[in-house]
Amino acid sequence: MPITVIVGGQFGSEGKGKVAHAWAQRFAASVAVRVGGSNSGHTVQGPAGRLVSFRHLPTPCLLPKVLCVIPAGSYLDVRVLKEEIKVAKLTPKRLVVDPYAAVISESHKQVEAVSGLTAAIGSTGSGTGACLQHRVGRLACLKFAKDIPELASFVADTRERLRSHLRKGERVIIEGTQGFGLSLLHSENYPRTTSRDTTAAAFVSEAGVSPLDVDQVVLVIRSFPIRVAGDSGPLPREVTWPVVTAESGSMKQLVERTTVTNKVRRIGRFDGDVVRKAIISNRPTHIVMNHLDYIDVAARDYHRPTALVWGFVRRAEIEVGQKFDFLGFDKSSVLCPAIARDVRVAQ
Repeated sequence: MPITVIVGGQFGSEGKGKVAHAWAQRFAASVAVRVGGSNSGHTVQGPAGRLVSFRHLPTPCLLPKVLCVIPAGSYLDVRVLKEEIKVAKLTPKRLVVDPYAAVISESHKQVEAVSGLTAAIGSTGSGTGACLQHRVGRLACLKFAKDIPELASFVADTRERLRSHLRKGERVIIEGTQGFGLSLLHSENYPRTTSRDTTAAAFVSEAGVSPLDVDQVVLVIRSFPIRVAGDSGPLPREVTWPVVTAESGSMKQLVERTTVTNKVRRIGRFDGDVVRKAIISNRPTHIVMNHLDYIDVAARDYHRPTALVWGFVRRAEIEVGQKFDFLGFDKSSVLCPAIARDVRVAQ
C-alpha cells in the first residue's frame, strides 16, 4: 500500500515539514497525517514565499486537494489547532480529527511548568508529556477530541478514512515529528529525550495503519544538526552560529530559533553516529539532506550543489554508509535529486 513515512534522523528540525510538502507534490498524495503533540513545529514555504509553521497540521495542508488527518495517537492543544485551521482555511471536508486524539489541558502545562523539566532537559513545557502520562495512567479526567464541542464538525474515525484512500491506491504521507536522537526508547541521552518514540514504526502505530501499508520511509537529516536551547543533551562537535555564518560565506547572520519557545537553537557540525543508528532502526528507502546552504550559501541562490557542497555530501555519505537521494538548500519545498550527481532541480 502506498504510505510514505517522513522521519527525522538527528535531533529534530531537520526539515521534515518541507520534505512532507515536497513529497506530497511529487507523488500527488491524497492524504497527509500529522502525528505527535504540540511540542514541535514544522515550517514550510506557503503562497507568495511566506513561511508558515504548524504544530499540529501536516504541512501539505497548504496544498488544495490534500485531506489532512490527525489520528488517535496525537496530543492536541485545541487553541493551537484552531488557529492553524484558520491559517490553512480548512473545512471538515479537508480535515479529520480522530475522536480519541488526546487533549492537552492547562493543568498539563502547569504540571510541566512546576516539574523543572524546562531547565533540566530543555523541554518545551507544552503539556504534551504530561498529557501522555495521564493517558498511560488511564486517568478518567483526560479529555479527547470527541469531548470538545468546537472540534465536533471535524471528528470522525480516521482509521476508516485512511483505509478508504489506501484501498484506492492513493498516496498517504505520515509526517513524523522530532528526530531519532530524541526517542524516549532508543536515544542514548535519556532522560534528555522527548516523551515518545520517534521512529517510523512508532509514527505508523500512532496513525492507526499497518506496517504492511508502508512502501517508503524517508529519513531527513541536516548538514549541521541542532538541539534546543539549554541543557538539552549532548551535541557532538558543537559550534556557534557566527562560525557557521562565516564558513558558509553568508553576508547575513545565520541563526535559528525554536518554533514553540522562540529560543536560539544550539548547533553542531555533522556527526554520522546518530544518523547511522537512525538508519538501522528506520531502514529508509530515501534520505534527504537539508540545510546545505550552511555549507555554501551560493547553493541557496540556485538550488543546486556547488563543489563545496558535493565534497561535503560525499564525505557525509561515506560516514553514514548510505547514499543521499535528495538535497535541500533552504526552507522552500524544492529538492535537488542527488542520485545522478547532477545539478537538475526537481520539485
